[in-house]
Amino acid sequence: MSDQAGNRAPYARIAAHYAELIKSGKLEPGSLLPSIKNLAQEWNVSTATAEKALRKLRTDGLVRGIHGIGTEVLDHPAPMSSGAQRQDRGRHSGSSWGSGERSDSHQATMVSAPADVARVLDIEPGANVIRRRRVYRDRHGIVAHSTSWIPAQYAELIPELVESERLTGGTSLQLIAKATGRPISRRIDTASARQLTPGDAELLELNSANPPAEPVVVMTAKFVDSESNVVEYGVDLGGPGRTWRTESEVTQ
Repeated sequence: MSDQAGNRAPYARIAAHYAELIKSGKLEPGSLLPSIKNLAQEWNVSTATAEKALRKLRTDGLVRGIHGIGTEVLDHPAPMSSGAQRQDRGRHSGSSWGSGERSDSHQATMVSAPADVARVLDIEPGANVIRRRRVYRDRHGIVAHSTSWIPAQYAELIPELVESERLTGGTSLQLIAKATGRPISRRIDTASARQLTPGDAELLELNSANPPAEPVVVMTAKFVDSESNVVEYGVDLGGPGRTWRTESEVTQ
């Protein structure tokens, strides 16, 4: 258990434990959680604390209460994570993956910059740009298809950026900051929704001739160094049925 988890209130520790089991697939949909009485005994807490933990899991949409039966695990795809959430997760846990996630299909190449990418990176449309791609998956399928667009000049400093392998020695941003001596000072995030294009459907391994009708979440992140240079533009395309969620404490 991490120090951060150890500092949580007892009900939050219990809820976090079962949330991890559910999101990782170790507790399958339809499974029943221990009763309030059994939870209280197992965790050496009051029944009020145990009930509060189950209430949090219900509020978070992970379980439901069935009268006369107990608390059942629901089967919902986990929300996708923003770049900022992945960055924070990596800083605290050493891994940017969400619970039960993995990444694959890593690709890197030099391509001509699409107009929208060129505008964000402040380069000429059609100019060379590094494109790095990977797919995040969990037991429900694709969580998001992620693309990082990086100005071509950084390939001379960091040849690994155009190699189709996971980077070692740090993230692309860490490697760029180290190579240039200019730290990343700002990130600008957006979240929106759009209808899937045939190209989007292909990236998400769907039928491009008949893509799903429902909109998907699209998240972008623009990274700026200490001299106001845009060094990377990230675009995450969420899989169908994926939502985005953020949570914060409310003080009164």
